[in-house]
Amino acid sequence: MAEIISLLGSTGSIGRQTLDICREQGIKVAALTAHSSIDLLERQAREFRPRLAVVYEMEPALELNRRLAGEGIEVAYGLDGLRRAASLAESDTVVTAVVGMAGLWPTMAAIESGKRVALANKETLVCAGELVMDAARRYGAEIIPVDSEHSAIFQCLQGSRDRGEIRRLILTCSGGPFFGLRREEAAQKTRADALRHPNWSMGEKITIDCATLMNKGLEFIEAIRLFRVSPGQVDVVIHRQSIIHSMVEFRDGAVLAQMGTPDMRLPIRYALTYPNRERSELPALDLLSCPPLTFAPPDLEAFPCLRLAMDCARVGGTSCAVLNGANEAAVELFRREEISFGRIPDLVEEALGQISVKSNPSMEDILEADGQARAAVTRSAGGGS
Repeated sequence: MAEIISLLGSTGSIGRQTLDICREQGIKVAALTAHSSIDLLERQAREFRPRLAVVYEMEPALELNRRLAGEGIEVAYGLDGLRRAASLAESDTVVTAVVGMAGLWPTMAAIESGKRVALANKETLVCAGELVMDAARRYGAEIIPVDSEHSAIFQCLQGSRDRGEIRRLILTCSGGPFFGLRREEAAQKTRADALRHPNWSMGEKITIDCATLMNKGLEFIEAIRLFRVSPGQVDVVIHRQSIIHSMVEFRDGAVLAQMGTPDMRLPIRYALTYPNRERSELPALDLLSCPPLTFAPPDLEAFPCLRLAMDCARVGGTSCAVLNGANEAAVELFRREEISFGRIPDLVEEALGQISVKSNPSMEDILEADGQARAAVTRSAGGGS
């Protein structure tokens, strides 16, 4: 069980809920980090009294340093600050809740320090999963998933003696706000439409990814890397109720499912208290009042982002980094209302068609592919909405 954590991305949805668990379980905090939201970070720092507070951008960091003067809290900024937060000697666990590719370097710093990593940054494994998992084995770092789907699989595997017993991992997917629509209908939806997730309250980027089903595509890739299975051993099913968070089918035909209310504090708590299960005051799942549980195959024609991610999982190499970089760039354009919703998968597919794939990539190859993907999206987006 975690005793002292460093929390990377403390002002986001996962970060705020992680601090709820810290209050509940009496877990101490050695470091807090944020991108630029210093008002909330200041309040968190005054409550939890970390040794280090980090802001990614320099100007907000300078302002936070002024506000916290005399409090005994060091303020740092930038990537170097994130790496320091991830490798503090007193932290036994690092929660990586930074959104996007930016989480890769501090996650690697935590791994190289031999920490337990409570991983909520899926892009780290999507882009550099083989390098990350190899480093975790080399440095003796433990990676515990925080995403509800991967946490569900992790929990279901606790009674499994070896990975050879796995026949399939079954990732459940709510289908997002546009479930049942044809591609042409979904393509016309607005930013406000895409942010109305039916079951979960999350940050904007991941909510939009849920609307395109790219989030499930990234989770498909992450599951392959995290649990060391082949793409053919991972399936996705639409489960609108978000009650079953994922399932494992074993070679004898048994299927184990982890069920619960759609509340991220459950997988966060498990990541922080593993291998124990600590008491929670959250309401448990009431099987007599929950709706009927339904399942359906995903529509890969209407939501091509999931298909693209599955294809990249099979190709491997730098293709997953291209996929992720292109998607991050396209989603940011959509958030700024510079492109339509329907352009997101088009721009990602165009980038994948333009950039050659390198097998067995180094970290430099991955970063180069990420940069090329973002540049390709910027160029293509300039040609129309």
